Amino acid sequence: MTGINDQVSFWRGAFGDDYANRNDASTEVLDSRIAMWRRILDPLPEPPRSILEVGANIGLNMRALASFSQADLHAVEPGTKAREILSTCGALPPEHVVDGTAAALPFDDASIDMVFTSGVLIHIAPDDLLPACREMYRVSGRYIACAEYFNPVPVEMEYRGHTGFLWKRDFGGFWLNNFADLELVDYGFFWKRATGLDDLTWWLFRKP
Repeated sequence: MTGINDQVSFWRGAFGDDYANRNDASTEVLDSRIAMWRRILDPLPEPPRSILEVGANIGLNMRALASFSQADLHAVEPGTKAREILSTCGALPPEHVVDGTAAALPFDDASIDMVFTSGVLIHIAPDDLLPACREMYRVSGRYIACAEYFNPVPVEMEYRGHTGFLWKRDFGGFWLNNFADLELVDYGFFWKRATGLDDLTWWLFRKP
């Protein structure tokens, strides 16, 4: 499989397994995710017919979307433990959960209405970010969304005692700077204190 690098190996190892086990799928957490996705999708004139999450982990976003959306849901997740949990969560058919990476998505061109990440682009090394976004752009038929940690300029952060695994930046600006035909539909900020989510800045784009 292509797209294997230090970051993917990190998430496929013990750290990724521990992260999957730590994830909280409580009713409160899922309610926050449902509110998040209702807000992000609200500006669209009609809901996406198919949605792909790149880096879905145990499927909190998939479960939230499944609770109110009729979209055909798909997920790419490189972590074995997370993928096992995701495959049995009931939000999407197990065969729609695939082993893969952002840099090598096993989908045809423009085959999915909306492709998105949530807290995933921050874990892609700067040199690998544009190839990953190109893959997401290739697969998306109509919309691209992301919800990530924001910083006005790219900066690396220590992540649970590790370096080389988390970068903040203006991801919305990165998308627009590298894909000039994208149209910004909406953007916003989810404040942890008010929403129970991480402090996430989100963007929703439309392809021409």
